[in-house]
Amino acid sequence: MSGTVEIAGVSKCYGDSTVVRDISFGLGAAETVALVGHNGAGKTTLIKLMLGLIRPTKGLVRVLGENPATGDFAVRQRLGYLPESVSFNMALTGRETLRFYARLKQVDGAATGDLFERVGLAQEAVDRPVRTYSKGMRQRLGLAQALLGMPRILLLDEPTSGLDPALRRNFYELITELRAKGTTVLLSSHALTELEGRADRVIIVNKGVKIADGTLEQLRRIARLPTRISLKLSQAGATPAWLNGGMKWCRGPDGAVDAEVSSDRKIALLHDITSDAALLSGLTITEPTLDDLYAHFLNGGVTK
Repeated sequence: MSGTVEIAGVSKCYGDSTVVRDISFGLGAAETVALVGHNGAGKTTLIKLMLGLIRPTKGLVRVLGENPATGDFAVRQRLGYLPESVSFNMALTGRETLRFYARLKQVDGAATGDLFERVGLAQEAVDRPVRTYSKGMRQRLGLAQALLGMPRILLLDEPTSGLDPALRRNFYELITELRAKGTTVLLSSHALTELEGRADRVIIVNKGVKIADGTLEQLRRIARLPTRISLKLSQAGATPAWLNGGMKWCRGPDGAVDAEVSSDRKIALLHDITSDAALLSGLTITEPTLDDLYAHFLNGGVTK
């Protein structure tokens, strides 16, 4: 996987305030990365550094091999950006808005009609003034703007804000399509449950510092949070040997039992539980979620 973005030892200060401190990471082609953290954690600052809108106080930022603040305009053409709060000229129509940004970016505006369809903006809306748009429609127009020129790198700040569930699904289908074509996608979002299973990698920042970086499975191994095993016995009163194996099982009605199991005991326990399938009428395994991992690392959990 070739690299498209390099952040090396980057810090950003405003006077005596350091908003990003000694952060390093890279992004690869055809990679979808979730950038998560509380408000004020430094996410938007990192995106602005990648866009070349601001310069680092210390460290190196390279986008497609160049400094985005001083490099060739052709590099900036290959960037797509959706800010957290989109703002457009309310007197222009959706079509006029997209053509305006196409001219700014110096890309072919002929494909704007296809972009409206891709982001789910109805054709009857594109020739209406933006002032008549709902928040979700403005968000879709902002996404269409970000997709102008087939960007190699797409930086999206809270991209699903204002979108209903159906449009959110469409949005992630679009991201999957772009990833398959080699686009690097960085998603900055608070909607952690949405990102689970959709991001190849997660970067967690807190107070301007990177505190975790890895795939979901890597972060689970590092965090060593317990897995919840919930099952239902075919006979409510049954007491298989593994129920008395030192685990703290909680019994519920109708033969339901559950426990939290450490990662080093999980496989052996599951082997024992499933060795006599006739004892079971149901089994659910719940791994630590991205929400769980985020809380763990945010509260000082060990990282490597």
